[in-house]
Amino acid sequence: MTSQADEQQRDTASEVSAAAIDLRGIEKTFFSKSETFQAVKHLDLTIGEAEFFSLLGPSGCGKTTTLRMIAGFEEPTAGEILLHGKNMVGVPPYKRDVNTVFQSYALFPHMTVEQNVAFGLERKRIDKAEVRTRVGEMLEIVGLGERGNRRPQQLSGGQQQRVALARALVNRPSALLLDEPLAALDLKLRQAMQVELKRIQRDVGITFVFVTHDQGEALTMSDRIVVMNNGLIEQVGNPQELYERPKTRFVAGFLGTSNIMEGTVTGYDDGVALIDAGADGRVLVPTDTASVGERITVSVRPEKIVLSHDEPTAGDRQCRVQGTVAEMVYLGTSNTYEVRLNGGENLTVLEQNGSTAEATARRGDSVWLSWRPQHSLHLVGAAGEGGADDAG
Repeated sequence: MTSQADEQQRDTASEVSAAAIDLRGIEKTFFSKSETFQAVKHLDLTIGEAEFFSLLGPSGCGKTTTLRMIAGFEEPTAGEILLHGKNMVGVPPYKRDVNTVFQSYALFPHMTVEQNVAFGLERKRIDKAEVRTRVGEMLEIVGLGERGNRRPQQLSGGQQQRVALARALVNRPSALLLDEPLAALDLKLRQAMQVELKRIQRDVGITFVFVTHDQGEALTMSDRIVVMNNGLIEQVGNPQELYERPKTRFVAGFLGTSNIMEGTVTGYDDGVALIDAGADGRVLVPTDTASVGERITVSVRPEKIVLSHDEPTAGDRQCRVQGTVAEMVYLGTSNTYEVRLNGGENLTVLEQNGSTAEATARRGDSVWLSWRPQHSLHLVGAAGEGGADDAG
């Protein structure tokens, strides 16, 4: 039977101009005397030429193991790894046309920046004149053209990170693999390097495969993202698609903040499911996969919800529920409200501050929450729970 994830993979693969990396039926099991652990249960994934592609998920989801299999540091238990159409299973790392940048930059402290970047070329016995030219060009691309004579300890963390990038890119690999390279940087520097990484990727024009557990990093830099959980693919898509239209409960909860509600389908009105939301409320969900009487899971993002003291007009075709403000937090650019519904559920509402920066409601206020039906998303279970990738 064709799974939802298989269909989605074909759809997203059609967006890619050419396949730089193709993973087919990849599995990885680790064996020990005491236990057997399957880190990657099944993976079919196509990564395009010159694409910035991120592997996103919590610790232990299989993303780093997948990257290490592409690099050749781990061999798959089953499946094929194709780099530009050639199967790399069994091929050692140094014979694969990819380079890896790790969380630890592993720069040589006794060498200058130029010497660090030139190290790989010199090992390959590239002509000295060409080495100087390529090193100079790469240092310009990463913004370190005037720091070639410095040693790593004379550089900031972000500059050291760029030296590691230059050292990997100067070899002109067909793909660059990055294993959480920004994790050691402080918040502001990490945010600045996100923009720099994307710029560098555009300048050099090669495929970047980026591993992270930080959703902000993935959303900021990626052309496409695969969200992984428990060794399986939850969903593949571009950042906006994953955030605005998550397919599973896991993706909705992992990418940003999402309100998760459960309710019973009481009927349909012009292709929109009506969900029981108490005597005064109603939730409308555009879906054609739920039956009347079925209990389903619905997600709505906090920024999509409008909070007001007045009941929305009954004739308006929108979702509406009533509750009491349990907490209000001022965040400078916005206010966050925790609203306890009359039915006992809690919803989070994010309200941007306007010109007056005055809060719409205070703790203890009785309020109405409303949102458009298209922002109610029908979710399935996580991949490992028989959801989008249960056939994988």
